[in-house]
Formats: sequence, C-alpha cells, structure tokens
Amino acid sequence: MIVYLQIIFISVVCIQLLYYFFIFSRFAFGKKPKKENHEIFVSIIIAAKNEAENLKQNLDYFIKQDYPNFELILINDNSTDDTLKILNDFKKEHHSYSISVIDINNQTNGSKKYALTKGIAQAKSDFLLFTDADCIPNSKNWIRNMSSHFTKNKAIILGYGAYKKIPNSFLNKIIRFETLLTALQYFSYTQTGLAYMGVGRNIAYNKQLFLKENGFESHKHIRSGDDDLFINQVATKNNIAICYDKDSFTISKPDTSLKKWLKQKCRHITTATHYKPIHQLLLGLFYFTQFLFWTIGFFLLSTFIWQKIAILMAIRIGMQYFIFGFAAKKLNEKDLFIFTPILEVILIYTQLYIFLANSIQKPKTW
Repeated sequence: MIVYLQIIFISVVCIQLLYYFFIFSRFAFGKKPKKENHEIFVSIIIAAKNEAENLKQNLDYFIKQDYPNFELILINDNSTDDTLKILNDFKKEHHSYSISVIDINNQTNGSKKYALTKGIAQAKSDFLLFTDADCIPNSKNWIRNMSSHFTKNKAIILGYGAYKKIPNSFLNKIIRFETLLTALQYFSYTQTGLAYMGVGRNIAYNKQLFLKENGFESHKHIRSGDDDLFINQVATKNNIAICYDKDSFTISKPDTSLKKWLKQKCRHITTATHYKPIHQLLLGLFYFTQFLFWTIGFFLLSTFIWQKIAILMAIRIGMQYFIFGFAAKKLNEKDLFIFTPILEVILIYTQLYIFLANSIQKPKTW
C-alpha cells in the first residue's frame, strides 16, 4: 500500500508543479498589458439589493473619480430597505452629474441578471464598467485604469476585487487568500488563452458584445453567474484583457462571520458545474491534486519513507511560495505570503465541506 501511495504522491507533485510552472507563472511573471491613452465615455453600472448602509458610505467614491467622461447607472433591485430613497437622494444632490436610477420592484425572484440587463439597456456608452454596492474604488483613477485596456479587439476587461484587510483576523486572511488564489487562476488562465471567469466586483465589457451574445439568456435560470458564467460563455483568447494596477482595484467589506462566508461560498460554487468542460477539468484536477498532496503527504510523513516525502513536499511548497510571492506582490496581498501553506490547507478542507454541504442541500436563499 505504501508503494502505491508513494507513486500516487509523486504523480500528484508532478501535476501540481506543471500547474504552477506552465499556468500560474504566466500571471506571476507576466508583463503588464499595454494601455490605451484615451478617455472614452464609460457607463458605470451598480445593482443594489438592500444595500442602504453601504450606498450611504460608498457612492461618493464613484462620483469623485478623476475621469471626465462617465455616467453612473444605479439600480434598485427589489430592495425592502431605504436603498431606492438613498439612490434618488444621491441623484438629486449631484444633479450636475449624469446619474440614472432604475427601480425594479416586480421581480419575485430578485434576479441580479435581470437588474443588470435593465441597466445595460439604459447605458448610453458601449463601454460598461461594473462593481457592487459594497465596493469602493481603490483610487480616483479606477475608471481610467480599467477603461484604458479597451481596444478595437479587447471587449472584456477583468479587474481585481480585493477585500479590506482587518488586523488580527485570521478569517480575514482566509477570505483574502481564497480571493488571491481565485484571481491568480482566472488571470493566469486568461493569459494562456483559456479565460473562464471574472468577478462582478470589478469587471468591464462592451455593450455590443453583450447584445450580440444575447446577454445572460443562456443561463438566466441560474441565480448566480452574472460575472463568471457570462465570461465563460463569451470570452476568447483574443477579446479579453486583464488589469491589475493597484489603482484599478476595488475594495470590498469582507464577512466577519465564518457562517456567513461559508453560506456565500456555497452559493458561488453552484456555477462551476456550468463551466465549459475544459475549465471544469483543469480546475477540478488542480483542486483534486491539492487535496491529495496534503492528505497523502501528511499520512506518508508518518511512515518509513518520510524523508523522501518531505523532500517532495518541500519542492512543491517552494515552487508555490515562489509563484505566490510574485502574484501577491502584484495584487498587494504580500502579508498573506508567509501563511501560504497553512491557508491553503484550511481552504482545501473548507472547500471540501462546501462541496459536501451543497451535495446534501442546494442553497435556497440568495
């Protein structure tokens, strides 16, 4: 049995090294994409559902952007709090700006895709920039940085949606590590010509592309996926770009409750089964070999071949540190670097719990 496990473990280490060397290194060591020096008209679209408190704090950050040519489209998505009032008051207060408020109160399922489609239909620009009500731009140059990657060929721009750092919170480190790992994957896969997702907290695409591909029509029955399933559907190796300048980040408030975060991840993971087969295969194989690396590795460290296993583990962890170090620096998450193996182990078994929980009972509320 030990011999068979050793063979499996060696294979797992090799597969993991291939992922880091041939895929994740593409982002970690890649050069920054070229920017266009233009100031195109941009439509910023924010759909908000029961986000009254966040809107009070965050809307000013968008109106104060150092960019001369944009409109703000704010959508009340079936809220039961004061969201609509805050949006209307904000529009009235800043009447000199181009601000539109859309009120949706007739959708029993509260579909965000329906809300975004209404916002897109009203957008005056062909260049759409999306974020969420609980996000703020990391700088006054957010619009400028994201929109500078639109070109004649690049119709989709993937940005980074970071989470605010909370001192002395280990849960915060786990959440941010999961966000960093996800970004490393979707940026890297995009660089290899296999783009599969983006995050709605910071994403941009061309209105004509949205209309040409019939928007969210093919997956409108799925509650989530306004970001990742749409990108999975329309992205090609030629029509997409990434943007990771620090000024282009958005910052969100992270959950401070483990229960709430797990519930959120249970919802998000439901879209993965609808990805293209190649993406399901690559993402699934990476997670499966991660799980086997730590599970079999921990077991074999207690056997007579522990020295060989320790060397193999050190090689793989060393490669991970090397890649993660450069990626974390690019995404301003350097404080996570030292905790990488610990956070990875926790995240792997947390994801296993989420998978099992979803297998037993699908999320009923959003």
